[in-house]
Amino acid sequence: MTSQVSSPAGQADEANDADQADETVLGGQRAPHSEKAGVGEKEIRRLDRVIIRFAGDSGDGMQLTGDRFTSETASFGNDLSTLPNFPAEIRAPAGTLPGVSSFQLHFADHDILTPGDAPNVLVAMNPAALRANIGDVPRGAEIIVNTDEFTKRPMAKVGYETSPLEDGSLQAYNVHPVPLTTLTIEALKEFGLSRKEAERSKNMFALGLLSWMYHRPTDGTEAFLRAKFAKKPQIAEANVAAFRAGWNFGETTEDFAVSYEVAPATQTFPTGTYRNISGNLALSYGLIAAARQADLPLYLGSYPITPASDILHELSKHKNFGVRTFQAEDEIAGIGAALGAAFGGSLGVTTTSGPGVALKSETIGLAVSLELPLLIIDIQRGGPSTGLPTKTEQADLLQAMFGRNGEAPVPIVAPKTPADCFDAALDAARIALTYRTPVFLLSDGYLANGSEPWRIPDVDELPDLRVQFASGPNHELADGTEVFWPYKRDPQTLARPWAVPGTPGLEHRIGGIEKQDGTGNISYDPANHDFMVRTRQAKVDGIEVPDLEVDDPSGARTLVLGWGSTYGPITAAVRRLRAEGQSIAQAHLRHLNPFPRNLGEVLERYDKVVVPEMNLGQLATLIRAKYLVDAHSYNQVNGMPFKAEQLATALKEAIDA
Repeated sequence: MTSQVSSPAGQADEANDADQADETVLGGQRAPHSEKAGVGEKEIRRLDRVIIRFAGDSGDGMQLTGDRFTSETASFGNDLSTLPNFPAEIRAPAGTLPGVSSFQLHFADHDILTPGDAPNVLVAMNPAALRANIGDVPRGAEIIVNTDEFTKRPMAKVGYETSPLEDGSLQAYNVHPVPLTTLTIEALKEFGLSRKEAERSKNMFALGLLSWMYHRPTDGTEAFLRAKFAKKPQIAEANVAAFRAGWNFGETTEDFAVSYEVAPATQTFPTGTYRNISGNLALSYGLIAAARQADLPLYLGSYPITPASDILHELSKHKNFGVRTFQAEDEIAGIGAALGAAFGGSLGVTTTSGPGVALKSETIGLAVSLELPLLIIDIQRGGPSTGLPTKTEQADLLQAMFGRNGEAPVPIVAPKTPADCFDAALDAARIALTYRTPVFLLSDGYLANGSEPWRIPDVDELPDLRVQFASGPNHELADGTEVFWPYKRDPQTLARPWAVPGTPGLEHRIGGIEKQDGTGNISYDPANHDFMVRTRQAKVDGIEVPDLEVDDPSGARTLVLGWGSTYGPITAAVRRLRAEGQSIAQAHLRHLNPFPRNLGEVLERYDKVVVPEMNLGQLATLIRAKYLVDAHSYNQVNGMPFKAEQLATALKEAIDA
């Protein structure tokens, strides 16, 4: 879904940022304007932002519901950020707390940075969904519950001895009891579906109700449903009917006396065409764009693993752009095929998560030795071992930095937002192709599954990544004979030539044993090995990356330094503190190996450096070791992203200490 924005770029007033504490609370939301209803009319209240969470069993379609509401919101032109959250099991135990699946969406009429700390609206499809999420819901928020599921057995399964809808425990909230299942079945009587088939559409009824409540466009959802169920037209029309019934219920019932408007965020974005995009989709598009800009075929060798599998699925759809995808029998075969494709002149890519990186490590070391361009996409998740496959973490940084035998340096790039995954993919490809090296791209589950508006770039905005393959001899021997030396390096980048197999006169040896400088012959000479190790390290150290930019409008003494997906929560927390009169500086790293050349100078300017990470302090460890700076860690490893309020409190304590 795309939308046009024709207003000039603008920055939201930090004091009015959506991640800041509310001033005038109305159902948990600020309400700058309210239109009084006339006789027989419903009141419409205008808000600047809303946070909605859909929650239910894994089989209730909460991810689809949230995704469709997000698409409606993106087409309307709001800024948005999402947080899908679901169990690892394909069909988790129904009606249990571990089986709850949720989707949170934060949308606003201005620049926002996170999916929000706490939902203003909770849609709970059953008792388990209510119990699992009520702790996050602030007083005064709206709660819509499916009363059909609040029977004795489902409530007892999650520890409710009495009905929370009747015992007064929800008095602090604006509760809307709605028999979603009954209403859906009644709305679909004419379709002749079984009760079980009709019940499956209750998520569309809920989506219709919320679409009415927040004045969302509906054409896109109806078109989506008809396309999704094109081979089952009766099911398609039943879902459309349930969706419309939910809208009409909101319009006619007396229980919902108020609806809300959140205007498009026209002052937030630069001019252009926008679409909603997830991190994995942006990464996929970035890889395709990189291959096209390099004029190379794209080859993905991959083994499915959560949360990286979406990239394999997406790239498999784009054979028309010269993309070849290989779903290998295991992680080792996947990267082996990708490295072989790189040797053959393709942009080689492999996608995985932390456990897969462990299996790929030997071949990554081989790629370091062969000095071939290869992209290793690591979508980080909670570990160790299988860990938390559907939850987020940033705990693979040291694995990416050091997780190979011998001295095997690899550049590391980390995107900061879902949309930034597109640019990070281009940047990683630039480094790999220019310096002939494998490159790590560290995303994570939060970025991979989360989404936000993305401005579709013009082709002429993309970098030129074309490479020059070796075409003939490059070295003259003492007797005047011209030969090809596969390890004769570019004096600026230290990159060796890239010779496509089958090119006459460019035959050369590859393999894992150490090479002789220049000739590429096998060498056991100690001095040569020392030279080659130091040269490979110097090549990575010499990679050109932009200087670190610091946001410090008031000459602060405390710097908060982040990397990866902590960007949104950190920036929201910093805005909140500045709105309260606090002085704090912020910087965010995209390049983690090598670090920006000015990082040491930046760190020296501050009395205190705080590093929030979703691990136990891995970047902070590197900073302390390299720059001898007493970096203070603020860590979280609970499988969820930081909350802005939580970070703001921690940073304020650091400022005051």
